[in-house]
Amino acid sequence: MAPMSTDTLRTELHEGWARLTLARPERRNALNTALLAELAAALTRLDADAQVRVVVIAGADGHFAAGADIGEIATKTTAEGRVDLRKDSWAAIRGFSKPLIAAVEGYCLGGGCELALMSDIMIVAPDAQLGLPETNLGIIPGAGGAERLTALIGRARAMRMVLSGEIIPGSLAHDWGMAAFLAEDVQGEAEDLARRLARRAPLALMAAKRAVVGASESPLAGTLAATRTAFEDLLDSADKAEGIAAFGARRHPVFTGR
Repeated sequence: MAPMSTDTLRTELHEGWARLTLARPERRNALNTALLAELAAALTRLDADAQVRVVVIAGADGHFAAGADIGEIATKTTAEGRVDLRKDSWAAIRGFSKPLIAAVEGYCLGGGCELALMSDIMIVAPDAQLGLPETNLGIIPGAGGAERLTALIGRARAMRMVLSGEIIPGSLAHDWGMAAFLAEDVQGEAEDLARRLARRAPLALMAAKRAVVGASESPLAGTLAATRTAFEDLLDSADKAEGIAAFGARRHPVFTGR
């Protein structure tokens, strides 16, 4: 299969593995709807390619992904959220059957952090910045980030991060169990790991992934659906509008609970 790069998603094929690079550097690789759809489509193609056994997701210019696209969220209503195409893209990403490695450096926030949490193995730089700061905008993580974070680091730490919107360094994320590897050279470590995994039995890798994901996520199915509904409900709130306006004006929001 030939590489199918776009202006915002670069695809590189190597022997046994592939790298997908989010490439919106002017927005620190924020995941707008178009980029998320491109990522989902690329993973679907790579899932069907028997020559590709492992995929690495990285970000261009020293950042993984600085969140979702705030401009899209600003105008999105609850009704639009109910039929949001992003849900299909997230489902396709999580349904990728082969090992998925996230190479995290720089900003990894909001939707970008949710993407990293969907990976099977996360590699972080010590000074990477990870967090789910959606409550600062009057919303919550909408793609299962809170649930996956809780499964990885426990209730107390997940509550600390999700409720306060705290952003933590990669070194602490690794210490807490959010990431599997801590590395100064994140891209090199990811490439080395991808090569090692690509030499292993592909059917066994996929079966092992299903086993681990099933053990960690099957009990969350109902919660994930309820969280998505709660996220959609918040899109019409006055607090969401205030949070977005405050973000754009670089001021502290004044929330009223409406």
